[in-house]
Amino acid sequence: MSAVAFDPAELIRFILREARLLDEQRFDEWNDLFAPEGMYWLPARPDATDPLRQASHLYDDDTLRKVHLARLRSPHAHSQQPAGRCHHLLQTPELITADPVAGRYHLRTPFLYTELRAQRTVTLPGVAWHHLVRVDGALRIHLKRVDLLHADQALPALEFYV
Repeated sequence: MSAVAFDPAELIRFILREARLLDEQRFDEWNDLFAPEGMYWLPARPDATDPLRQASHLYDDDTLRKVHLARLRSPHAHSQQPAGRCHHLLQTPELITADPVAGRYHLRTPFLYTELRAQRTVTLPGVAWHHLVRVDGALRIHLKRVDLLHADQALPALEFYV
């Protein structure tokens, strides 16, 4: 079997673009980055291994992401009056595993996430784990797991996806 070429820089650009879309509140474009079965997981413990058997702050499939994003855009969302903003400060994503033949990649990205809402700022450190797959030649998120440094502590109500 011959080797399949891939460009690690493409994976890094994908991760950076994903964060930029969230920061710019381009939520539909962000949600389009997910594979059809793609999940967003924010575990409630740093050692969590199973989102179906352990507590999570979020475990969103496409339907739940769309509901969450629609609420963010709603003029009736009290928490978004005035509208909040967020910013992701990322370290360089690290490629953990790559299987170009199968089109599967796993990356680790330490970050600082800051959210401004109602004149209050919240900053959360953590690590994002992206499990990417190729779907019709394009990279898509199969799983995004966000491990907050203090996920098992009391957290403020987060409005945006981290």
